[in-house]
Amino acid sequence: MPSSKAIPNSILVLRIFTLLSLVGSGVLLVLDNFTLEDGTETHFYDILSFRFILSTAAIGAAYTLFQLPFGIYYALTEKRLIRNECMPQFDFYGDKLVSLLLASGVGAGFGVGFDFKKFLKFIFPVLAALGGFPESELDEAQSKNSSFFDREIIATGILLFGAVCMSVVSVLSSITRTSNRGYFG
Repeated sequence: MPSSKAIPNSILVLRIFTLLSLVGSGVLLVLDNFTLEDGTETHFYDILSFRFILSTAAIGAAYTLFQLPFGIYYALTEKRLIRNECMPQFDFYGDKLVSLLLASGVGAGFGVGFDFKKFLKFIFPVLAALGGFPESELDEAQSKNSSFFDREIIATGILLFGAVCMSVVSVLSSITRTSNRGYFG
């Protein structure tokens, strides 16, 4: 059995990793935009799923920021700041809910990112074959769109890391919730 300080310390470190990855994912997503030569601008918020990804990262980051002071106190003193059953219950359900929310953001991000990228690989040659568009404009649009979706996929990968960290925190919060009351309750 691990020492009594191992689990609170692990939870704290994983919460910090979660926060860093969620903030990094959000920043990368917000900075993801491009402008074509004709002045057409594309931003992350033009695609609804990317706004959902940012929302999940923001909600997860806010929850993690809220939990950090409690986690720091718990790791340093091995006691809960709020000393009734409220905090372990809140950790248990909150961690589970946030890890599921982050997982849904990861699914949306990878689904849309890979599908749009595949669709664009198909549509640009069709547009070139139909004519009417200068090939240099199509090449520029294809290149910039591909980079746009690559950055979104990278942001989603960083979000995935945060979701995995939060899932491990969820399991550890389950252990700390049940460790004080015995195996069955």
